[in-house]
Amino acid sequence: MSFGKAGRARGPSGWQGHSVSLRCLLDLDVDLADELDPEARRVARAAATAITFETDPGPLSLSNWLDQVRDGPGVLVLDGVLALNSRVGDRVATELIGAGDLLQPLWGGTERLLACEVTWRALRPMRFTLLDGAFLKRVRFWPQVGQALLRRSGRRAANLDVQRAIAAQPRLEVRLALLLWHLAGRWGKVEPGGIRLSLPLTHQLLGQLIGAERPSVSHALARLAEDGIVVGHGDEWHLQGTLEQSLPSMIDPVRERADRIVATVGTRRSPSRV
Repeated sequence: MSFGKAGRARGPSGWQGHSVSLRCLLDLDVDLADELDPEARRVARAAATAITFETDPGPLSLSNWLDQVRDGPGVLVLDGVLALNSRVGDRVATELIGAGDLLQPLWGGTERLLACEVTWRALRPMRFTLLDGAFLKRVRFWPQVGQALLRRSGRRAANLDVQRAIAAQPRLEVRLALLLWHLAGRWGKVEPGGIRLSLPLTHQLLGQLIGAERPSVSHALARLAEDGIVVGHGDEWHLQGTLEQSLPSMIDPVRERADRIVATVGTRRSPSRV
């Protein structure tokens, strides 16, 4: 691959139109750099270089890039939020991927009996770096780098397990509230009275994250807004209070309603004191 002016790549199909450069990964990923002591970091800088590229929001084709890292750790997300969509039959399940997550070549082979179509969409401007076999060979003297990347793969799997458990909740309002709180743990910012979550989450995308149809998601969000639990739309969501305050009434709304009625009736029947 050769580089032209302004960092534009001239090379394999899939690079055209993307801003591409050769950068030191330790300068771009602070958490990864912190795995090394200052002296090791200084020595490793020259070796820990990788091709970095940027993309605009919208559909992406990552297949060519994943093929180029088949013998290495994978494609590392440096910035942005990516929706990974897996389609089986007429159903789509989505996973949100962000900074620090590692994308690896698609699995296949004789054990794959179901057809699964995978597509990607950038929800925000993205920056990636390619960690191929050559990169792995260059950083072999600093095993902390490989160990940190392996832990990140485990973290992504754990987050996906949490999302699967959320999708198993029978009540849609509970699923949505738990999902938004789960996402807020990574992308949210604390504000007075709750947490602000600035993510471009359409009702269709929310449905794909928890296994629900878009119209049902819209109705459930309206009910959550009426109860003052979640308000917002589009790119801006506000989670009110705390999850501990909201969850009991969502899981058992009948008991919560009955408790309120009993409390109200008891208040009305209390004799006035002279």
